[in-house]
Amino acid sequence: MTLSVVIVNYNVKYFLRQCLASVFSSDLDLGGGEELRLDVWVVDNDSVDGSVAMVREEFPQVKVVANHENVGFARANNQALAQAAGDCLLLLNPDTVVGRDTLAQCALFMRSHADCGGLTVKMVDGHGRFLRESKRGFPTPQAAFYKISGLVRLFPHDRRIAAYYMGHLPDDEVGEIDIMCGAFLMVRRSVYEEIGGLDESYFMYGEDIDYSWRIKLAGWKNYYVPTTRIIHYKGESTRKGSMNYVYTFYNAMSIFVSRYFDGSGARFYRGLLKGAIWMRAGLAWASRIARRVAVPLADFLLAYAGFALMLPMWESLKGVPHGYYPPHYLAVAVPVYILVLMASSWLHGGYDKPIRLHRIVRGMGIGVLLLLAFYSLLDESRRYSRMLLLLGSGWTLAATLLVRLLLSVAGVKGYALRDRKRGSTLLVGQADETGRIARMMAAMRPGASTTATADTSPGHLRDLIRINHAEEVIFSSRDIPLSNIITLMAELRTTGVDYRIAPQGADYIIGSECILSPDEMCLYDLNTISSDTSRRQKRLFDIGTAAAMLLLSPVLVWFATSRKVYLRQTLRVLAGRLTWVGYTGHRGVFEPASATPGVDDSQRERMMLNYMRHYTPAADWRILTRCWRGIQE
Repeated sequence: MTLSVVIVNYNVKYFLRQCLASVFSSDLDLGGGEELRLDVWVVDNDSVDGSVAMVREEFPQVKVVANHENVGFARANNQALAQAAGDCLLLLNPDTVVGRDTLAQCALFMRSHADCGGLTVKMVDGHGRFLRESKRGFPTPQAAFYKISGLVRLFPHDRRIAAYYMGHLPDDEVGEIDIMCGAFLMVRRSVYEEIGGLDESYFMYGEDIDYSWRIKLAGWKNYYVPTTRIIHYKGESTRKGSMNYVYTFYNAMSIFVSRYFDGSGARFYRGLLKGAIWMRAGLAWASRIARRVAVPLADFLLAYAGFALMLPMWESLKGVPHGYYPPHYLAVAVPVYILVLMASSWLHGGYDKPIRLHRIVRGMGIGVLLLLAFYSLLDESRRYSRMLLLLGSGWTLAATLLVRLLLSVAGVKGYALRDRKRGSTLLVGQADETGRIARMMAAMRPGASTTATADTSPGHLRDLIRINHAEEVIFSSRDIPLSNIITLMAELRTTGVDYRIAPQGADYIIGSECILSPDEMCLYDLNTISSDTSRRQKRLFDIGTAAAMLLLSPVLVWFATSRKVYLRQTLRVLAGRLTWVGYTGHRGVFEPASATPGVDDSQRERMMLNYMRHYTPAADWRILTRCWRGIQE
């Protein structure tokens, strides 16, 4: 019996490596002397992180399809499915880890259940928590409404309200389901030959729903098989709470409705979905606006109150009559002062999290200098009082710091004035391997506290986590089978710690959406490039330099390789369609390696990661000044 495994990858090299390692370390014994044969495919959607080179070098038995563009999940899977030769076909996400017995168990289940057209398994996330999308029901209008509106969270086991996640079916009970998750979706070859591949109308989301339903319409059954488990690191990630996900989900549902609903039923379904989506959108919008406006509004009101209280005291001190300063001083001038100070603080990261007081002080200091500079240029009639401006600016700074202090005391996330001391790390494995991991951790996190144990009993680990105040547990995959790791994560999920896996001999540690290594501490949080401050500075740099290059274009175009391309690309940067220096997920005119000719793929990748980790506008300036003459499409 042959199983074809199809993995679609996009810039997750480390996750892909661990996923493939788990696949090839599987126990493939089917009993009776028969072994499951593997036919593994990786379809790469134009990754820039060296994924393709890694697979070809470390897993030569894998068949690779290297696309030169991101063609989407459905089309990429179809590319491999059309060539796969397995009796069963498995769609597997790269951010998964399969248990040692998972592939064999699923193949045997499909062999022993003649009515099984497709199946999926129990999934847990990187914290060991059960993922509800492991089993889903048909997205009826009611089920979709309850899901999108959030009511399913209030009644997770109600047969009607929780129908989207089939809450009535126990998490550990084998059962028939409507919809399988695309992170692990196994189908019988005869089913694929009967219904074809995934519908490429879905670029992202919805294709697994459509495919599962087509299997049922063809007379087959879909099963949930929780007798084996996998880790799905991303799972129900926070991005699914974003408006982008809500609208993408609606578009996928609209395609689904147009396929399988006719007449008034389809119109009713679309109307119900739109109602639920707009309700969700309204709540999300209001909540997001409230969170973003609350602190700046508090800063403004407290600063304005200080200016207002200061005015009569200053008039009394100066010996001038009350009302000496015109009404528009408080109505216009003071709000402008405060907004300039707050804008300068914002530009310097004063409103970014985690909060850093020096950013606020530096930003407002520059804001005061700007105000004084403009103050000296104003007409004499509009120069109310330089001292009032300075005193009011000092109060605005003090009020802003006071707001941060109160938020810090209240424990509001992101406003801690002192970095919380990192808890200890528990290393689980044999002494020689945990020693190696400890040395690697010491290099990545100087001063980090670690405790090692070879005892993998859940009770013992739970006690060590409690006694040592551990925040994370790192398992040695050399010493502990992946199936055991998955089981331990599930049993210890209530401890609230993070779980990571240290692959044998590797110089990195992999966890939920995060990689720890000497070169990149966390691939999904690449230091400054992902911060609000850096994105703001990068965009301001793009706008400023693009505007300057357009103003100077009558001269500069004569030095450019192509005048038309020079103007076209500069306009695209100014409009925000491109950035001068691109990085992963963001198209640019140049890349970090553009200023260094002759580099190979490995060096280019390292330069990209270094750029993302240590971004400053100076890096963009250096690359732009060296490369602007050779601007290309």
